Amino acid sequence: MSDRDDWSRPPVETPPEPALPERDAWEREVWSDDGHVTEPPDAGQQQEREDGFHHPLDRVTGRLPRRTRIVVDWVVTIVGAVAIVLAIKAWVVNPYRIPSSSMEPTLHCARPATGCEARFSDRVLANRFVYHFVDPARGDIVVFETTPAVFRNCNAGGTFVKRIIGLPGETLRLRIIQGREFVYINGRKLDEPYVQPSRRGFGPEKTYKVPAGQYFLMGDNRSSSCDSRQWGGLPRDNILGKVFMTYWPPQRISFR
Repeated sequence: MSDRDDWSRPPVETPPEPALPERDAWEREVWSDDGHVTEPPDAGQQQEREDGFHHPLDRVTGRLPRRTRIVVDWVVTIVGAVAIVLAIKAWVVNPYRIPSSSMEPTLHCARPATGCEARFSDRVLANRFVYHFVDPARGDIVVFETTPAVFRNCNAGGTFVKRIIGLPGETLRLRIIQGREFVYINGRKLDEPYVQPSRRGFGPEKTYKVPAGQYFLMGDNRSSSCDSRQWGGLPRDNILGKVFMTYWPPQRISFR
């Protein structure tokens, strides 16, 4: 075949390229999951979608001036935070300060009060919900609301901190051995490493029957503690919580 034959053939026409959509239309196109091109929501629909993410308070304050809305938002936030703190103190954890020497040296009070060993009183945290799930146990340090009998015998009331020694139904006897007081539970001597020898009581000997639903509480500083030896058993309902941590001063931070 000659070059001439090639020249005699009509030229092959190339189909035109498809025109691209205008830029605005191109940007509006969105591919859906099934491969079809869809249009995004218009401005009104988009605004409604954005409004759905606003704080619920905006429904109430939406028509107020901007500054007023800010003030209302801050007030609601602060009130909510205070409510949460109060709820935690009432039902979860509450701090307490040790005011007297009745729990020395386990828990310190501050000098110059009688019998206190430290410059600063210990601050402790009490778990206020644990006894909804378990029974108070011997050895637990607890905070409790005093009864009228406490006020009559100790000339004090309010919230006390003591250690649980006797459980409901037990027979507790105080015996004097070599001039010092020791505790026997159902005839067996109780091991009490938390009581220093010099801080044991001096008697008199006495036997107690702990009533059902009540607990026998004593301070670790037996010679300076007004406790169940004077006012008897404490109803379980009066126990507010179990002390689980000393959080102040820093050198005294510890868990129990």
